[in-house]
This record gives sequence, C-alpha cells and structure tokens, in this order.
Amino acid sequence: MVWTGTWVAERLGVELIGDEELPALLGLALRRNPKRAHLLVSGVLGKHVPQHPSVVYGAGLDLGRRVRALLGDEEAARAVVLGYAETATALGHAVADGLALAPYLHSTRRPVPGVAPAGGFEESHSHATSHLLLPEDPKLLAGEGPLVLVDDEFSTGNTVLNTIRDLHERHPRERYVVVALVDMRAAADRDRLDAFAEEIGARVDLVARAAGTVRLPEGVLEKGRALVAEHEARHGAIREPETVPLASAFVRAALDWPRDLPDGGRHGFTPEHRERLEAALPSLAAGVGEALRSRPGTGRVLVLGFEELMYAPLRLGTALEEAGHDVRYSTTTRSPVLAVDDPGYAIRTRLVFPAHDDPADGPGERYAYNVAGGGFDAVVLVVDSAADTPALHAPGGLLARLGEHVPHVVLAIVPSYVPSRAPETAPYAPGTAGTTRTVENSGADEATADDTVTEVPDATEAPERSSMLPEPLRGPAFSSYAPEEVGWLLQDLSDVELEAPTEEREEAIQSGGAHYAESLPVEYQPSERYQELFHAALEASAARIARAVGTVTETVLAERPGTPVLVSLARAGTPVGVLMRRWARARHGLDLPHYAVSIVRGRGIDANALRWLAAHHDPADVVFVDGWTGKGAITRELAEALKDFDGFDPDIAVLADPGSCVRTYGTREDFLIPSACLNSTVSGLISRTVLRSDLVGPDDFHGAKFYRELAGSDVSGAFLDAVAARFEEVAATVDTDVKELLTADRAPTWEGWAAVERISEEYGIHDVNLVKPGVGETTRVLLRRVPWKILAKRGAGADLAHVRLLAEQRGVPVEEVDGLPYSCVGLIHPEYTRGATGADGKAVVSR
Repeated sequence: MVWTGTWVAERLGVELIGDEELPALLGLALRRNPKRAHLLVSGVLGKHVPQHPSVVYGAGLDLGRRVRALLGDEEAARAVVLGYAETATALGHAVADGLALAPYLHSTRRPVPGVAPAGGFEESHSHATSHLLLPEDPKLLAGEGPLVLVDDEFSTGNTVLNTIRDLHERHPRERYVVVALVDMRAAADRDRLDAFAEEIGARVDLVARAAGTVRLPEGVLEKGRALVAEHEARHGAIREPETVPLASAFVRAALDWPRDLPDGGRHGFTPEHRERLEAALPSLAAGVGEALRSRPGTGRVLVLGFEELMYAPLRLGTALEEAGHDVRYSTTTRSPVLAVDDPGYAIRTRLVFPAHDDPADGPGERYAYNVAGGGFDAVVLVVDSAADTPALHAPGGLLARLGEHVPHVVLAIVPSYVPSRAPETAPYAPGTAGTTRTVENSGADEATADDTVTEVPDATEAPERSSMLPEPLRGPAFSSYAPEEVGWLLQDLSDVELEAPTEEREEAIQSGGAHYAESLPVEYQPSERYQELFHAALEASAARIARAVGTVTETVLAERPGTPVLVSLARAGTPVGVLMRRWARARHGLDLPHYAVSIVRGRGIDANALRWLAAHHDPADVVFVDGWTGKGAITRELAEALKDFDGFDPDIAVLADPGSCVRTYGTREDFLIPSACLNSTVSGLISRTVLRSDLVGPDDFHGAKFYRELAGSDVSGAFLDAVAARFEEVAATVDTDVKELLTADRAPTWEGWAAVERISEEYGIHDVNLVKPGVGETTRVLLRRVPWKILAKRGAGADLAHVRLLAEQRGVPVEEVDGLPYSCVGLIHPEYTRGATGADGKAVVSR
C-alpha cells in the first residue's frame, strides 16, 4: 500500500523519522503558509481522512486509559481534561471517556450569547485564531487536581506550554499531563518542556501513541510555496471528481437527543453526561438507520461531523458500526488544504462550501476532504441546531454539494446546548484584564513556528474587577423565586440588623443624618382585612396586568434585535421582569436571561453589577425593567449613571408609565398593581436594597435581605401565577395594542414631573423628593415612610381601596382633588421630627 505522504516526500524531500507506526498514522499534504510548507494529516483522527469510527474512538480511549494508569484512580477522579478546537475536540472527549472519572471541556471558536468566557487564547498564525473557554461551571478550571491537555499532534509544544503557563499563573497545580496521538518534537523542544516544568514547580508528563520527528531539507518553505502555486496554476486550487447530477434529496433522521444533554464539551461534559449518552446511543442509531433504509442500496456510509461538533457524530458512527453498518467517519473543517488526486497524497478531493453557522468571524469558505470520489452510497451529515440555517440548505451550500456526489444524504440535527445560566465568575482570565493571550499551535491542521506570546485586545474579556465579583444569588437559597426566574446581582445581608422604626428612619433621612438606603423599615405585617383586599385586587386586575405585561414585552422584542437580557431594578421591577420572561417563553419559546440590580436615588446604579453584566452579556442587549414610573426620578438617575458605561441603553421598560417618563411601557394608566400593595412578601421575600459604606465595599454588589421567616405569608408565586394564567386570553388584545404603539408617538412628556413640582409648591413642601405620585409610590409612602396626607383623584374607585385602608390604619387624611394626572399622590411629612407626631406615632393633623 502506498504511503499517503509519498507525493510530498518525493517532491520536497520531507521525511518522517521515528516509530514504525508513524507512516500508518500520518500522511502529508500541502497548504499555503509562510511558516510551514507541509501538513501532517492524521489517518486516525477522523478530521480530513474518513476512517472507521471504532478506530478513531479507540485511539482516544486507549490514550485515556493510559493516562488513568499513570495517575491512578484517586488522582484521575480529581482531574479535568481539556481539548483543543477544532481538531482535537473528539479526541479529547475520547481521552476523557478512557479516563472515565474526569469531566471534559474543549476550547471553542464559537461565542455563545449569554455565556461569558472563563478564558481564551489566540493562535496568531492560524486561519481561524480565537479560542474561548466557556465552561458552564465556572469553577471547572480552578481546581487543584491534574489538568490533562489533549491535542492531536505535539510538534513544538508551544500551544500546550503557553496554555499551561497562563492557567498556572491563576490556578497553580502540581501536575499536568499532555496527551497527543503523535509526539513530533525535536530534542530542543523536549528539553524546553523539562525546563518549563522545573520553572513552574510542577510535574508535566506526556502520553503519546507514537513519537518521531520531521526532517526538513533546506529551502523547503520556498519549494513548497512554488509547488502549491504550480499545481494550482495547472489544476486549480480545488480537485473534485466530475460532478454527476444525482438529484438526491436529503432526508431528516429522527434524532431523539436526550433533553438537556450537552452536544459535546464546549460547556463541559461530565461522567454523568457520558452515562446518559451511552444509554441513548442505540435508539439514536436506530433513528439514523431508519433514515438510511428509506432509500435502497445504502451500503458504504460516511458519518460527516461539523467542525467542532466531532464527538456526537463519532459516537453515532460507532453505534451504527455496532449495528452492522459499513461506516466511515470524518468532519468538515475551516482548514484550507491543497487537494491532489494521487494515491500517495493524503488529501485526494476537496468540497468547498460557505459557512452555515453564522460564525462570529464572518462568512468564509469551509471544506470537506476525501468525501467526493470516496465511494460512499450515503452521507449522514450531523450538525448542531445552531448550524441548521438557510445557508446549509441553499444552492451551493453543504447539503447541495454533498448531493452532487453522494446518492443519499441524511441530515441529523443535534440540539445546540446552551447552559441554563451563564458562568457567573471568571476564575480564569487570560493575560491581564481586557486582553487575551496569544499562543502558537502546532496541531496537524495548523501551522507552527515560534514561541511568542503577544497581547491582543479582546472585546469579550471581562471589564476591570469583574472577575472578582461573585455569582448572582438565586432561589431557593436567596429569594422564593425559582432559580431560573431571576439572578440577583446583590450580596446577602440577611444576618445583619438593618431595620429601624419608621419614625427614626424618617427623622434621620430628613435631617441629613442618613440616606434612606442605609437602613430598612420594619417589614409591614398586613392585617387580615388588608390581605383580603390584596387578593381581591389581584383577582380584579390580573387580566389588566397581563395585558400590560404582554404589551411591554412585545414592544421590547420588536424593537431590540437579538436576545434581550432583562435587568430589573430591585425590587419593584423584579416581579415585572419575571412576568416579562414568562410571557416571552409562553408566546415565543424564548428563554430570556433575567437579573435584578440595585439602583439608589442620589447614589446611582450598582456599578459592579453593570461590570458583571458587561462581562457576561452584550450591553446593547440589556433592557432595564421597572414596575412603574412616578415622577421619573429613577429614570433620570439611571440615565446619569450609565454615562460612565459604554453600550447600555438608559431607556427603561415599565409596566405602567403614568408619569409619561419613558417610551417603552405596557400602559400609561395609573392603576393598582398588586405587587405594590406589599413589601417583600410579593417580591420573592427580598428586602429593599441597601447601600452603606461599612457593609458595601468598592468591589461589592449592593446588599439586600432574604426574609426566610416570612415564608408563611409569601404570595410572590401566587401573584405571578395569577397574572400568567391570563396571558392567553389577552394575547389578541396585546397584538392590537402593540401594533398601535409601534406607530404612535411615545416620546416622554414628563407630565408627571411637572405635576409633582406644582404640588410641591402648592402644598408648601418645596421638595419634590417628598411628593410620591401614583398608586405604587403612594402605597410605598404608607408602608415605609411617615405620610403627611394622601391626595386622591376625585372619583377614583377600587384601585384605591388598599390605600384608603392603610391611610385609615395610620391616621393619615385622604383629600379628594380635581385635575390630578394620577389616581393618587402620597405626601411625606415635611420637616419631620418625632415631635411632630402624636403619642401613638401616627401622623400629625394636616397643617
């Protein structure tokens, strides 16, 4: 049998020297590259050369078992396996399977919306350079156990050494194991690894199937470039057998992929995931087999994977092989290689097609080697759902190109796995903040050269200090909301005594001795009569609230491209954010991320929360959410605070905008929102947010308390469920409302602010901060502050029943007035001191 490196060896004088197995493992090809003329092409990797799936998978399994024997079971159980994209993703996975006890992660060139990098590196020489590390578990790379790094070929060692160096600076380990199919280092490179291990004070082992070196004659780069140019001028850059119109229509395989099972190691793959996949493989293969049998004469089958998606197609291939099919396996690639139709050359044919997964680095050519003219009766193309795009199905796309050369094409779609929530810390940040580290790769489909490390700008890197911020708090540990409903960008101050009597707080606030956000009011415990009012109000207003929720959500979805990230202003905005998230899921199947952040009048928004958001999401996707507007103070506060942060849109989406302060709203009516009737017991049992210098440092989130002890009175879930239950009945009305809103003039008029200024002067208060307009703000005055009087719009009915009851309980007069733009306005007692109250602590008689 002719060695598939003969053609290059004869023309360039390149030699493989080493283990007898090397010629069986490696062939040679050529590519345009200023650093290396030849390309080592693996025959057992399953990338460029179709191979039996059992051979490909077995090669990785064997290496993994050798690593386990080297480490021992105890250390193997503490290990993490890291593979390199795109070539070694399945190899690394198979090594992890052989190791059996360790989780697996591979680098990726595909940014995933909502998932922030835990690290990354660049290959400055490569045709596709950016590598990201996107573990679902942010602690995956921060352990102390052995790190096993897997690449297909170890040529100079630059990639692996620079990766270890960067990781070791942040999370030192005592042991590293480098795994490759072939070790092709020169003696100087071997010495460099030994010196490197001594330098970092760690043990670095290497496990490879075969070892040797590549002998290159003088002037090989120039000869190689000339040979490529000559061949392309004579034959063209692409070698394909003559196209025969086969008119083959593809069929879809019924692939019942297990729910929530990752499609590979992009975000991590655990031993438990492996067990689930093993159990599912027979039925998955049966679905593909049925699709293959839909056309007679399907003998020789190629399972073709897609770039980094190598492991799932490989395992489907092994399962088909075990079921009795004659199967080969390979994958598409980004790597451009010269094709030469000669038995002594590793790349015989090349199919070229446009990228079909909307890649982050823009459109470009992709390739499938040795498929055309390979004698295949059928191709099973396996892609993830993110790559099942119109470009895949378009004329000239991959399906069409395969159909030109293979009679039967089966398309199998694996669901693209996206973590349920983004990694919320960045324990590994390559280089310094705002940079990624550039390393040189020496893999078989990559060029190799020097040992340089450079720093390049990286837009996805976390802003300053974001890597030190903790994960968002989630229920049930913090709040009674389900963990997927909201992540709180707050710190838990539940064990701190923060409550003070209402009168003491008011006096301190108005005297300038304290800010309102430095303490908490004692939680209001509603009477039985008040609770009855709440439930009656909820029953009466649920449909109206559902309509407003739908309207504001649909407006956001219509006007914000991409996937909005809901960021509610804790805590009044949080129930609204949860409802908007539920609406998007119910009507559109969208799973919108939702976080809650603190904003404090006079102090601004939590800057660290913004840094965290910018590190984990595109700021342009962030939509700030609040419950309602009063006079627009928070709207102005947010706009001012965001001037120091690029990319965030200050427009707030609110359920109700009676003050006409925003352009994105569900309604501008001032009506009762039951979530305003109570405090924490309708807001996930979370307090108002706290900002005090002795509790919140410069690198901390603002704080809040979780009132676990009030669980028996919690109606947070009841409120959400009652509103969500009305979504379907208001859907048609919402559609009509949104159509009208999108064409209407929604520019804020700030009518509410003007009314507040007028009332402040008319009643001799001379401080707009003591005038709280709207049902929601008036309720807050009665629950948290020392009210002076309530102004009620003449004729306002049931919407104010709870306000009238609270006013009665606190001895606050309610004054009916005409011409009020709100249903009611709460006035806080001006120039308050405890001496201005009666002996029972109730408000003084109006002046």
